[in-house]
Amino acid sequence: MRQPLVAGNWKMNGTRESAQLLIKGIINGMAGVTRAEVVVCPPFVYLELVGAALQGTQIPLGAQNVSKEEMGAFTGEIAAPMLKDVGCQYVIVGHSERRTLYGEGDQLVAEKYARARKEGLTPILCVGELLEEREAGTTEEVVARQLDAVIDLAGVASLAESVVAYEPVWAIGTGRTATPQQAQDVHAFIRQRIAAQSKEAAEQVRILYGGSVNAKNAAELLRMPDIDGGLIGGASLKAADFLTICQAAN
Repeated sequence: MRQPLVAGNWKMNGTRESAQLLIKGIINGMAGVTRAEVVVCPPFVYLELVGAALQGTQIPLGAQNVSKEEMGAFTGEIAAPMLKDVGCQYVIVGHSERRTLYGEGDQLVAEKYARARKEGLTPILCVGELLEEREAGTTEEVVARQLDAVIDLAGVASLAESVVAYEPVWAIGTGRTATPQQAQDVHAFIRQRIAAQSKEAAEQVRILYGGSVNAKNAAELLRMPDIDGGLIGGASLKAADFLTICQAAN
């Protein structure tokens, strides 16, 4: 059985003080979370601070982005070995904000995914459609294209040891959420597409839902058979709300 996973993406939020308070609140509330794996992904500048707080806990540290390059003259970029060096185990790649705001295409996302894997990080690969793509009925076509770029470069077997996050772009930070059945339908499609090439990878890969998940709707979403957890944005900035979602995943 797949272990549920809840990842908190803090995005570009926080100060040293608020990051310390938030991670302390999460750690102190973890007693009731016995089954789900919980990951936190703070901004780059707070990775070491949060990582130090996580020492001796069962909570892995994750980053929000990674360069496709190993090292070198790439001003402003962060290399996978650097993330490993400060204690990261996970890294988000292809988040919709990176794709839509910063023009990261499928090939670049696949290269970042492959780099993370090569350096021993577990990628959380984000896929999902825009509102106009949902309305045009091309959700599956878009998600398949994004997924296939990674499979073509890194191989389908790599997904068994990675995480996929389905994020309908129209539901991120908008307060709109896919219905549990809408989310389940796309999760099932993703698993079926992987299964067409590797049943083992399809059975093992954890597929998370991301898109305005909150303390009120988490339980209903996480009951769906192909939803293995959540990639949580705004609700991960409040320890009580984040812990409620973690308990729902439990």
